[in-house]
Amino acid sequence: MKILHTADWHLGKRLQEYSRLEEQKLVLDEICRIADEENVDLILLAGDIFDTFNPTHEAVELLYKTLKRLSKNGTRAIVAISGNHDSTQFVEAPDPLARELGIFFYGKYENVIPVGRLDSGMEITRSESGFIELKLPGHNFPIRLILAPYANEVSLKTYLGEGDREGEFRTILSSKWNQLAYKYCDQAGVNLFVGHFFFMKEGEIPEAEPESERPILHVGGTQALFTQNLPDQIQYAALGHLHRYHAVGHDSIPVVYSSSPLAYSFSEADQTKNVILIELEPGKPATYRPIGLKQGRPLFRVKFDALAPALQWLEENPYCFVELTYETEHSIDAATRKSLMKAHDGIVNLIPQIKNPLGQANYSLQVEDLGKDMTTLFTLFYHSEKGQEPHAELLDLFKEVISQNDQL
Repeated sequence: MKILHTADWHLGKRLQEYSRLEEQKLVLDEICRIADEENVDLILLAGDIFDTFNPTHEAVELLYKTLKRLSKNGTRAIVAISGNHDSTQFVEAPDPLARELGIFFYGKYENVIPVGRLDSGMEITRSESGFIELKLPGHNFPIRLILAPYANEVSLKTYLGEGDREGEFRTILSSKWNQLAYKYCDQAGVNLFVGHFFFMKEGEIPEAEPESERPILHVGGTQALFTQNLPDQIQYAALGHLHRYHAVGHDSIPVVYSSSPLAYSFSEADQTKNVILIELEPGKPATYRPIGLKQGRPLFRVKFDALAPALQWLEENPYCFVELTYETEHSIDAATRKSLMKAHDGIVNLIPQIKNPLGQANYSLQVEDLGKDMTTLFTLFYHSEKGQEPHAELLDLFKEVISQNDQL
């Protein structure tokens, strides 16, 4: 069978003042076309479906239209879990109706997806907290899925019981997953894990979380979950949370972050975004390959020290978002700033880099500065960061902000 793994759609997300919704429509259309062209049997959506707990109407509409299309009117199964950006109640709200189209939402560990047969012939044959077994028309073997949506420490304590020692929740989660695998996951079916947590191989340096990602609350005070916590019966672990495509180290199981479909912060500049096509059959290792996504505006970080080459680059790269650092002796003058901003509609950040700030080196705030008034401290901080004095309009705005705080 063929499975498509995707994650971290972050529907409704903005890049500062720039909406990404039209790009999200384009890239989700691309994902739908890939699913059809590859004749995929099952879609796994590994969390962070929305970007906020209260998504906009446009973001919700885009999700429903996309999932209806991906489900091929109920003939293709979709399993979607919630991530740390999602409201579990919001994600699970359409579940009773969505199930009729073979779309299964799972956000809260205490919930159990009902067993039963759908009109399409798709069937949930076994189910319990954190697990479902699917039978799909045209396949003579079951699909078992251990479901691990993001849950904060309070929710996990309710689900798993109290834990006091460092690393105990790792052990308890691992024990729960292994119990499910021992009970349900033999070699007569396909065995999958779908999770939205921060996984790493024990002893390796952890992958950095992207700038745009809300840092995940690490379980039980531990730094991360380890890939060795996953049951050996699992053939493929589909993960969400980290936005770069990569496989986390494991001796025998592919443990894979699919990537987000778009670059959502400049820490993701120059990354290729992917969905993952997995081919599986019972009792055999999974094969998988990334399929690069082409839609959406790429993000670039560039640096220039003269106007002419900067304008040339901007002209040659019109369809992107840019963080442009401009090296200068003092500050970016108004004419240069106007020329740059007029040349491109996607300059998100224009950052001056002072080559020799006021002839001083290594200027920094000192402990004795902390007794000074707020305006002076702000001026010193700005001087430290930018190598120049804040302009009058910025100072006025800062004074207005602190005066409002004083009133509160």
